[in-house]
Amino acid sequence: MNFAVGFKSLAGDTQTMDNLEKQLICPICLEMFTKPVVILPCQHNLCRKCANDIFQASNPLWQSRGSSSVSSGGRFRCPSCRHEVVLDRHGVYGLQRNLLVENIIDIYKQESSRPLNTKSEQHLMCEEHEDEKINIYCLTCETPTCSMCKVFGAHKDCEVAPLTSIYKRQKSELSDGIAMLVAGNDRIQAIITQMEEICKSVEDNSRRQKQLLSQRFDSLYNILEERKKELLQSITRQQDEKLQYVRGLIRQHGDHLEVTSKLVESSIQSMDEPQMAAFLQHAKELIKKITDMSKVSTIDRPDPGYENMDHFSVNVDYVSEMLRTIDFHSVASGEEEEDLLDTEEGETVLEEEKSEPTDGH
Repeated sequence: MNFAVGFKSLAGDTQTMDNLEKQLICPICLEMFTKPVVILPCQHNLCRKCANDIFQASNPLWQSRGSSSVSSGGRFRCPSCRHEVVLDRHGVYGLQRNLLVENIIDIYKQESSRPLNTKSEQHLMCEEHEDEKINIYCLTCETPTCSMCKVFGAHKDCEVAPLTSIYKRQKSELSDGIAMLVAGNDRIQAIITQMEEICKSVEDNSRRQKQLLSQRFDSLYNILEERKKELLQSITRQQDEKLQYVRGLIRQHGDHLEVTSKLVESSIQSMDEPQMAAFLQHAKELIKKITDMSKVSTIDRPDPGYENMDHFSVNVDYVSEMLRTIDFHSVASGEEEEDLLDTEEGETVLEEEKSEPTDGH
């Protein structure tokens, strides 16, 4: 059904009063504040009944908690600015009343000849019966209509109800819906806040685990470097021992060679002696020295393969395979210290293996 909108002229209707009335509208029920009016910490105002509706919707278990001897408060968000309002055990009754706003409402009622709600000043007029106001509600067609339409018009066979009762019922349903939406938004905001905290925790935990992982790999690097240094020292140590031994033999052979060379030279000179008597004076001694030198010519020499250093080969295949299989594993909070202890014991075993003597020559 189509409507035409008509407006009654009201005495004292000024722009100032209109602006004042807009400031006195509750953001929940969309009507002028109903006393008592409470002021929130964010300085916005609500009817205490509307504030209680939002509070109850956001804290459905508060009443059962309030029945105990030691009860706690709750919280909800301001519908105007979304600021979180934290209440004590008194609930909304612990909020301070805004007496200034209540006094302004009283003055407004005295000075204004209009009804409290601006919307009530507007009267929908029936388009079929131009002089009739829309004053009833057709329950069958779910639309407002006038009394003449019910008696003579299109709604004469329909079920109707007073416009005021339907208005109050749907206004109450809308108010409850708003409160539910506000409470739902609070819960969603709480979930969002919780998920944001989860994101922060993920970043912090990842940063910590990266640091721990780097520290443990650095520890492995240090163990490998230390072990490499010790093994290189073992090779160098046996190299020096072998070189010292072989060079000692070289000196012995050199000394022997020098003695025999001089003996050969003396023997050749004796061979050139033309006098037999003179030759015989030195020949027996020379023959004895040559015989003795022949007997001591068997000087020690290194065994075959003495120069070989292959016994210092290191098989790292199994270690390489183990390192390649390093991976993450779940550690329960109660087992983390045990894991750290196992790591320290493993490092102790490696240190004991380092201290074992290396095979010599």
